Amino acid sequence: MAFNSNSDGEMMSEINVTPLVDVMLVLLVVFIITAPLLAPQSLKINLPKTDAVQQQDQPQRVSLVVDEKGNIEIEQRPVNDEELAALLRQRALDPQFQLQIEADKAVPYGRIAELMALAQHAGVAKLAFITLAK
Repeated sequence: MAFNSNSDGEMMSEINVTPLVDVMLVLLVVFIITAPLLAPQSLKINLPKTDAVQQQDQPQRVSLVVDEKGNIEIEQRPVNDEELAALLRQRALDPQFQLQIEADKAVPYGRIAELMALAQHAGVAKLAFITLAK
């Protein structure tokens, strides 16, 4: 059993953890195997196939370029924050208007956050960031 005797005549008791470890490993394997089956992404479904449809209303895209110093240009014209806000208020009335921000990766996040807040206050509903593919 799990009892050993010492040379002094006292009994020493030890718990055998091998069965406990075996049960825990079996449970771990069961959870590893069944967990992907519970996720909805793993369900095999057949989506319907349709012809490609061209979108009728193309969004009016305006490019906002932010250089590494935080200076901004809209449609290749340098502007300050006040001019940008006024221009965005005018353009944001169009429901198809989309502002695309092309920011240098050296621009501090704070500057981008300021421009996003400025666009939001001007009423811009659609905002996109332009990046390059790897």
